[in-house]
Amino acid sequence: MKTRSSVNVIKQHKILLLGRMALMERNTTWPLSLFPGNHSHTNGSTCSRDNVLKTVVFPVLYSFLFLVGLLLNAVAVWVFFRIPSKSHFIIYLKNIVVADVIMTFTFPFKVLSDSNLASTGLRIFVCRVSSVLFYLTMYISILFFGLISIDRCRKTLRPFRGTTAARLARRKLLSGAIWTFLLVLCLPNVILTRKTPTSPYFKCSNLKTEGGLYWHEVVNHVCQVIFWSNLVTVIVCYTLITKELYRSYARSAGGTVSGESTGKPHQAKRKMNANVFLVLAVFFVCFVPFHFARVPYTMSQTQRVLFDCNLKLFFFQLKESTLFLSSLNSVLDPLIYFFLCKSFRTTLFKTLRLPPGACSRLTGRGSDTDTGSNALGNSSACA
Repeated sequence: MKTRSSVNVIKQHKILLLGRMALMERNTTWPLSLFPGNHSHTNGSTCSRDNVLKTVVFPVLYSFLFLVGLLLNAVAVWVFFRIPSKSHFIIYLKNIVVADVIMTFTFPFKVLSDSNLASTGLRIFVCRVSSVLFYLTMYISILFFGLISIDRCRKTLRPFRGTTAARLARRKLLSGAIWTFLLVLCLPNVILTRKTPTSPYFKCSNLKTEGGLYWHEVVNHVCQVIFWSNLVTVIVCYTLITKELYRSYARSAGGTVSGESTGKPHQAKRKMNANVFLVLAVFFVCFVPFHFARVPYTMSQTQRVLFDCNLKLFFFQLKESTLFLSSLNSVLDPLIYFFLCKSFRTTLFKTLRLPPGACSRLTGRGSDTDTGSNALGNSSACA
């Protein structure tokens, strides 16, 4: 009797243990994300993403970024409205300004969503519209950074090639084509994110139809192609620019030795030439880390590759950290406008009623007069 009773007790303990294990497995979800930007996760999950970094640190950082970005981009828009589109460079910069303004206005929605202060309706809006606009503007900026790199390289290698009205018209058409292409590409992500959430703890992928999930994957691949092709373009262009700068320095050094010039003009010239690399610096700081972190993050979110919870959380936090660097693009771009575009500086300083000498001291130029294009492709006049 005692043996039979002991066996029954053991069976009951096994049943209870199996029940608890099943309950734990049911409460543990491994979210599927075909595109970065899913914000909500199952409450009570043993692999929850709701930690201090996500709900406090990043919302504070994005709030600060929103305030600074709103101020800087408002000034940039106001200045560029007063500058005619007289060069390829200015056309590209104006498009980046528009993209930065749109990106900046998505930050408050991300703050509310990540800090768990948003209502269900607002979180649906973030998944359907706000996140789509954020990534849309990011890849528009990436494309125009590639075009700016090509333009700077062209001005370096062929400094005396002029800009005609026909070429300006073609650049405007190209800009419109870029916006149209990416809008058409991203619009289905808005339309096909139409499911009603069955739980208050949902992911953006839960709102997508089957066709929406497939299209999101297509967009993901297209965006990867956009980034990697532009990364190659930027590297090639600035390699050529660096070679030309090196040749120029060699010629300048030879002229200095023979007594044809003094050291001070060459110092100003080197500083002016170094400003050309601002585009390269902003591109690598803002966009490269995110796309390298995105590869393991996407792998960790698929069911084909198994990762434990800690590793999933690490890749998620890495992705969010590098995504913040991408957002910094909206406040770093004004540095490009100021240091690489004389028309922008001149209009800004006239508006602020500052003396021309202040502009010269900030930019490192002995004179801030319009000298046109030179053999190094310097864009002091937004040529």
